[in-house]
Amino acid sequence: MSTVSNDVYSSLGLTGASNSSSKSTSKSDTLSQADFLKLMTEQLQHQDPLKPMDNSQMVSQMAQLSTVQGIGDLNTTVTGLSSSLGADQILRASTLVGHSVLVPSPNLALADGGHATGVVAAPGAGTVNFTITDANGNAVKQITAKASDAGEVAFDWDGTDAYGTRLASGKYSISATYTDSSGTDTDLSTYVKATVESATVGSDGIYLDLTGLGTAPLANVLRVS
Repeated sequence: MSTVSNDVYSSLGLTGASNSSSKSTSKSDTLSQADFLKLMTEQLQHQDPLKPMDNSQMVSQMAQLSTVQGIGDLNTTVTGLSSSLGADQILRASTLVGHSVLVPSPNLALADGGHATGVVAAPGAGTVNFTITDANGNAVKQITAKASDAGEVAFDWDGTDAYGTRLASGKYSISATYTDSSGTDTDLSTYVKATVESATVGSDGIYLDLTGLGTAPLANVLRVS
């Protein structure tokens, strides 16, 4: 799982009074529309009466002025669109709170009296063996599932060990191995189901806080239920 950068306030533009003060005292290095108009006026006032400015030069400078104004308007529009998209992302992520999502993870979160589920993608017909290990790396349960064809193969762990004893709640690891008809083994990536507790704004997007698993990027969500 990826971690969330501690920049929630900076991503919202709340960077503190000191930063605001420095921005207000800094001088822009770019020319504005007013600057162009002032330069053009000064140029007209100080031109040689015997050699006035050529019409083509005037048209060229007017075109440059129009281009600068257009770029400024475009920047304003893009900035507004970016802010709207960011707000829309947060709203969409907030609707996932309380729902279960399927995300890629090598870990399982076992709740008191609960069970853990997920899927793998089998490349074809064969057998998929799931191995669940505890925090010390000890294998506590083996689950075997048949794949009749290429596609998803689900697993459901009831939280017990190989002897049927209920295990303590917490985080466990899971791995999956696919065996085809010729006996060749292939390691598979596991996707687990977890509940969304909250959504957080990170420096590179929206992150979901998953019960017992930590955080995961919104883009990693494979399914919502």
